[in-house]
Amino acid sequence: MTVYFEVYQPSGMVDGTKAHQFRQQVQKLLEKNPKVIVIDFKDVSFMDSSGLGALVLSLKMVRAAGAKLFLCSVNEQIMMLLELTDMYKVFRIFESREELEKNIMNL
Repeated sequence: MTVYFEVYQPSGMVDGTKAHQFRQQVQKLLEKNPKVIVIDFKDVSFMDSSGLGALVLSLKMVRAAGAKLFLCSVNEQIMMLLELTDMYKVFRIFESREELEKNIMNL
């Protein structure tokens, strides 16, 4: 059995100027009816509270659509933000996309 998933890979800074675009991209992926949406932070250098807000709203949209949201390739700064806000407990976070893809069948 294959799990159908879509990947969004933002880049640069995820801050107030990109928060709306972030949510729009997740919404576009949801239109394809995936079981899972993966947000790959490999190319993101920084995320602020606005970016975190966009991520939380995206999680709500994904759950409302009956899908799951997973994160991967989260850098130290983003992980610190997730830990400070206890949001690391809410998201499934994988070290890399390869690790996520290896484990996706068990999720």
